[in-house]
Amino acid sequence: MYCVQAIASGIYWVGGTDKRLERFENMFPLPNGVAYNSYLIMDDKTALMDTVDAAISAQFLENIEFVLEGRPLDYLVVNHMEPDHCANIEELLRRYPEMKLVGNKKTFQFMEQFYTFSEPDRYIIVKEGDELPLGSRTLRFFMTPFVHWPEVMFSYEVSESILFSADAFGCFGSLSGNIFSDQTDFEGVYLEESRRYYSNIVGKYGPQVQTALKKLGKVDIKMICPLHGPVWRDNLDYIVGKYRQWSSYQPEKQGVVLVYASMYGNTENAMNLIAGKLASRGVKDIRMYDVSKTHPSYIIADAWKFSHLVFGSPTYNLGLYHGMQALLHEMASLNLQNRKVSLVGNYTWANAAIDEMTDILQSMKKIEFVGEPFVIHSAIKPEQMTDLDQLVEDIYASLTAETAEAAGSAV
Repeated sequence: MYCVQAIASGIYWVGGTDKRLERFENMFPLPNGVAYNSYLIMDDKTALMDTVDAAISAQFLENIEFVLEGRPLDYLVVNHMEPDHCANIEELLRRYPEMKLVGNKKTFQFMEQFYTFSEPDRYIIVKEGDELPLGSRTLRFFMTPFVHWPEVMFSYEVSESILFSADAFGCFGSLSGNIFSDQTDFEGVYLEESRRYYSNIVGKYGPQVQTALKKLGKVDIKMICPLHGPVWRDNLDYIVGKYRQWSSYQPEKQGVVLVYASMYGNTENAMNLIAGKLASRGVKDIRMYDVSKTHPSYIIADAWKFSHLVFGSPTYNLGLYHGMQALLHEMASLNLQNRKVSLVGNYTWANAAIDEMTDILQSMKKIEFVGEPFVIHSAIKPEQMTDLDQLVEDIYASLTAETAEAAGSAV
């Protein structure tokens, strides 16, 4: 049965949600599923903005058929060629033989890599600033490469100032009837998942996001329609501001994220001591994660949010514990930067963890090490507490200085 909603006069949400999917890209946990958005514009000409994942094809195709009411589908605009948004292109070509495909040169290169067809007579290749008239409405195209694939573009409906933003401004989490952000408790339900989505999916491409935001700053936007998550028709400055901050790699809050690997509890004990001592000093917003228990996407999301990171790991097989190594390599590949970092290492006969953590972190931009690394020889001894207290004091002093600087900047 069809399930559609009008987002504006003559423009319909025809997407769907998948609450059963456990992992996005077979990698990122989805405790609340995911939404796949698509939008259908009804004018003198009809235009479908992207498709959806194969998992909800039946619902999607029924939605389109219901809205069209027998009319042809004139255009399919492909803003992003990732398979969770383009899985239905071949089926739509079969169902609507007059339909034209709209995309940029790179779009069609990827399309012919994913699929077996090649129909250049049905391709409309657009460039920066090109427009497609639909009747009373006009689509204008903005090239936004590497937000987060190289072929990505945004489509802007001129008459109603609606931005179809591909994967930008999206988030994990399914929709439950309310498709607009202002109909939801966005901060309670979607903000954490928006940050986790941004940091893990788009985060590597901060400079490209900044370029796109600068380009969009010249355009009047009254609604943002992403391919995942709620539609924005109110308080757009809020989500644009989040993207501006996330893409600049500036932490949102002063706080400490403690991340550790621990085989028998001794490294964990040191991290608990650090957390407790920081809390006793009045530090708030302390988060703690075991890399063997928590999916790295959640840790990375909090690393994007907070200013200070503490990593603790034992040496393992004369190297770095593999869970910690994988996490740090992923943070480096995502271009995380501009953070204050402290280290805790543990070893019994070979000291490698601190050196390897240091090497990875030094490969990242604008990483400032706080305090001397705290080294454990199998288990903490009472005589080491002075050194541990000094590390805590160094972290606290750095936090305090950052807080004072932020307060001064706000005055």
